[in-house]
Amino acid sequence: MPSATNLELIAAVLATADAFLREGPRLFRPLGLTVAQYNVLNVLAESAAPAGLSQRELGDELVVDRSNVTGLLDRMTRAGWVRRDDDPGDRRIYRVRLTPEGRQLWEKTSPRYEAVVAQVTRGLTERQARDALAVLSRLKSGAARWKLGN
Repeated sequence: MPSATNLELIAAVLATADAFLREGPRLFRPLGLTVAQYNVLNVLAESAAPAGLSQRELGDELVVDRSNVTGLLDRMTRAGWVRRDDDPGDRRIYRVRLTPEGRQLWEKTSPRYEAVVAQVTRGLTERQARDALAVLSRLKSGAARWKLGN
C-alpha cells in the first residue's frame, strides 16, 4: 500500500503536467506552433546525429504518443519545417531532419521557451533540480514497468 506522501507525489506530478499542457499553447500558438511541434523542433535541433533521427528515435524522445508521430511529421513536412530522407542502410527507415526554415523557427522560439523555463524554475537550486530529475526518472521507470493488478 502506497504511503499518503507517495499518493500526494503522483497527484502533484499529474497536476504539474496538466498545468504545463494547459499553458503550453499560450506560448507556442502565437508562433504558429503546437507544443508537440516545438518538441520535434527542439529534439532535432539539439540532436548530435548529423544524418537526423529515425522516426522511432524521435518518437522515443518526444512527449507525444508514438502513434501520433507520423501525422505530426506529415504536418511539419507540409509546413516546410522538417524533411524525411530515406536511410541509406535500411529502406524501411526515414531519417528526420530540420530544414533551414525549421531551424530558423526553432531559433526564434527557443529564447521564449527558455525564458518561461527560467521563470518556472526560479528559486530552485541546481541541487534541487538534479534531485527532482532523479525522482522523476525513477517515477518514469516505474511507470514503464507498471502492470495492472501487480
